[in-house]
Amino acid sequence: QVQLVESGGGLVQPGGSLRLSCAASGIIISLSTMGWYRQAPGKQRELVARSTSIGRTSYADSVKGRFTISRDNAKNTVYLQMNSLKPEDTAVYYCNAFYELPPQRDYWGQGTQVTVSS
Repeated sequence: QVQLVESGGGLVQPGGSLRLSCAASGIIISLSTMGWYRQAPGKQRELVARSTSIGRTSYADSVKGRFTISRDNAKNTVYLQMNSLKPEDTAVYYCNAFYELPPQRDYWGQGTQVTVSS
């Protein structure tokens, strides 16, 4: 059974930082594209950052230069370092794993709330 467990969310002031973690079990993240998505109230879920199994990363324009996705394959964990946080970053953040080998499948974590407010 695949589980993705996010942690590290919380309340932070504008300009602050948070680091989200996604601990994976039942799946080998070194063979997976790992991503962070977010969903704000009343909005669709959107991709924030993605890291492929060969190390390519991509980011939403809104977070470029502020957020960094990284992974520790030995710990089977992926991270999202979020700096210079803005109120518009407030959302539930979800970890996603796309297993790249057949049978290719998508997996989701339960989400962690990030609130940026003074």
